Amino acid sequence: MKDKYFIDTNIFVYSFDTQDIIKRDISRDLINWALKDQVGCISSQVIQEFINVATKKFNPPLSIQDSSKYLNSVFAQLVEIYPSVELYHKALEIFERWKYSFYDSLIITSALQTDCTILYSEDLQHGQKIQSLTIVNPFAITS
Repeated sequence: MKDKYFIDTNIFVYSFDTQDIIKRDISRDLINWALKDQVGCISSQVIQEFINVATKKFNPPLSIQDSSKYLNSVFAQLVEIYPSVELYHKALEIFERWKYSFYDSLIITSALQTDCTILYSEDLQHGQKIQSLTIVNPFAITS
């Protein structure tokens, strides 16, 4: 049995990186496995953050048409969590207990609510366990 995993926004951003080929390839593999094996997921927050970055900070920026295409072909297949009052309450608990930013706490809470055992992220503390979830920096494994 394969562990279910949550993919943070930075993984999607790196999947478009033309400078760091290693991070790009690792990111693309995680996304492809998530789609193929149906073991990965995201929240609507990941979609929002990615489209914001991709259309403003990519060089060149991702077009609206390409953003829409990616939304349909990738994000629509992976999204499992949408905002709710319960999500925000639980994120506040994570925020208070673990001292992550509120937005990072939302990502962690989303991973927990989808019963993921792994959260792939470069931005959080590699190896940290939060309840049933382990944070894994997929790029630290190759370093």
